[in-house]
Amino acid sequence: MSEWWRGGVIYQIYPRSFQDSNNDGIGDLRGITERLDYVAKLGVDGIWISPIFTSPMKDMGYDVSDYRDIDPLFGTLEDFDKLLERAHSLGLKVMIDQVLSHSSDQHPFFEQSRQDRNNDKSDWYVWVNPLPSGNPPNNWLSIFEGMAWEWESRRKQYYQHNFLVSQPDFNFHNPEVRKWLLSNVRFWLERGVDGFRLDTVNYYFHDQQLRNNPPRKEAVEHPPVNPYYMQDHVHSISQPENIDFVEDLRALLDEFGDTAMVGEISNLDLMAEYTAGSNRLHLAYSFELLGPIFSAQHVRKCIEHFFNIAQKGIPCWSFSNHDVIRHVSRWASLGSTPEALAKQTAALLLSLEGSICLFQGEELGQLETKIEFEELKDPVGLRFWPKNKGRDGCRTPMSWDSGLPYAGFSKNEPWLPVKSPQVSRSAKQQENDQNSVLSFYRRMIWFRQNSDALRQGKTTFFETDEPVLAFSRKTEEENVICVFNLSKEEVSIEVEHLKHSETYPKFNAKLDTKKLILGANGFHFFIPDSDNDVVIKYP
Repeated sequence: MSEWWRGGVIYQIYPRSFQDSNNDGIGDLRGITERLDYVAKLGVDGIWISPIFTSPMKDMGYDVSDYRDIDPLFGTLEDFDKLLERAHSLGLKVMIDQVLSHSSDQHPFFEQSRQDRNNDKSDWYVWVNPLPSGNPPNNWLSIFEGMAWEWESRRKQYYQHNFLVSQPDFNFHNPEVRKWLLSNVRFWLERGVDGFRLDTVNYYFHDQQLRNNPPRKEAVEHPPVNPYYMQDHVHSISQPENIDFVEDLRALLDEFGDTAMVGEISNLDLMAEYTAGSNRLHLAYSFELLGPIFSAQHVRKCIEHFFNIAQKGIPCWSFSNHDVIRHVSRWASLGSTPEALAKQTAALLLSLEGSICLFQGEELGQLETKIEFEELKDPVGLRFWPKNKGRDGCRTPMSWDSGLPYAGFSKNEPWLPVKSPQVSRSAKQQENDQNSVLSFYRRMIWFRQNSDALRQGKTTFFETDEPVLAFSRKTEEENVICVFNLSKEEVSIEVEHLKHSETYPKFNAKLDTKKLILGANGFHFFIPDSDNDVVIKYP
């Protein structure tokens, strides 16, 4: 097997916002197919498509009502098959989301389950009796809406929902539920997909004793905007049984050859646990590099910590996705210009050990869109405005052509606005500009894909102070030294016994015999002779 996912680069497509082919203002599968040549030209290994299944769209497709069909907003199964065929003809693997922890409340099984306590699906969701006081059984909270329990008068019981009230949680303690969910995964494997992104992969099982979650000590003195993060969720999620089901999923994928799963995980320790060995997740990503901190120390700490606890594990690193503020905006205070920061973060991300996820528009240096309250669609923003403005700002449509209405995404008004800062960073505008962010992403991806060291090499960090991050990526055959100035102030680094290679890429850096000078957001790659000792000193 090729194990294309090992060290690979995956491009995330948010289908509502990629390309609208029928001009209803919402992106669709035919639109994705039309733009696959653009994706292939980036040089990535595959695509991950966010949910496209039948859904009432209360959480933009993460509330599934039919796991084996395409929502009419996006097209048909035939459209999906054509997308799959075209992607494969271009050498692109196709991964799709699997939202297994919960369904929509409009799923036929939940509509049946909620009727009474004695039907065929009565135990397919998490149902519990109230306390004598009438209260829910414990203190578990929902990420989106208050308590994680909602009353159903017909059963005179509560059901669990870790997310929206309209997203009831499956009862994974029921073996029939697990068997049925695996059959849905098999359906898409038989259709030809190459793998899955598993939504909230550590949320499958719950503690059957229904014990209260303890408080998070650090949140008591500094309460977050969302009270969910005031609890340590040791009983409501991340139960030991999760691993058993992940192993069942892996066994299923192994039947189909060169396939892969990437799981959404909440922290590095779980990421290591869920990728340990060869019978769990192929890849996993957490949120440590998707947050507000961008520093040499933080990046080094995350990389070293993961490989210290999972020496053979494979992380999947990303700086942006559909759930967080776009990183060029999130870390704007550290960039001399948005374009300089976009190029530097691309160079850094694509030189990290592990696999890489890029979010659509990231390769254009796109900024977070400023969304007004009346423009909101995301339930998170509607719930926690104005302290948390939700996720719509990173989900606005792709900017294809600055000269066309709505930047070429659609001929009619899109579901989210396309505003001037995004329009000005269109793909067509950048296509023939060798200094553009898009051109840099293409060259940097090419560099990674053609370097054994960057794709497979082990990482060793050099001792440098902020804001300099320096490390080597090394295999038996190749060594690449990667040096970054994570600031908008010029820095200099003493270099001893270092031979400079003109091999692409380099940016905003100048080298003399003893010193490397890195300008604002500067970075440099070196390929020294294999018999050379390399020492980098800072300052």
